[in-house]
Amino acid sequence: MHHFTIATVAEESADFRRVLWTGEKSQLVIMTIPPGGEIGDEVHEGIDQILTFVSGVGEARVGGETSEVRQGDLVAVPAGTRHNFVNTGVNPLVLYTVYGPPEHADGAVHRTKEEADRAEHSA
Repeated sequence: MHHFTIATVAEESADFRRVLWTGEKSQLVIMTIPPGGEIGDEVHEGIDQILTFVSGVGEARVGGETSEVRQGDLVAVPAGTRHNFVNTGVNPLVLYTVYGPPEHADGAVHRTKEEADRAEHSA
């Protein structure tokens, strides 16, 4: 069993992206997006993604629609849908996300978006 006090774990991480758990069919990842930062415009072919926001405020840009997100919000991104999440606040935008199936290397830690981008482009 893997048990997480997920909001606390996410809040305590300053890393842009940290893979907490990887199973055969899904993956749990926490993210911290700095003020003015973003995840980056992307599409996951064949991978659904669910994002739950722990703290901060931002914009969800999913499939051509834009919506504000804040603590307690959840956004589902179906496979093949273009999306980006942007921090519009003065504090970090903290979230956890579940990918199905897994998207990132098991145990991956990327301290910054630039580091995460380099890892994705070298894979």
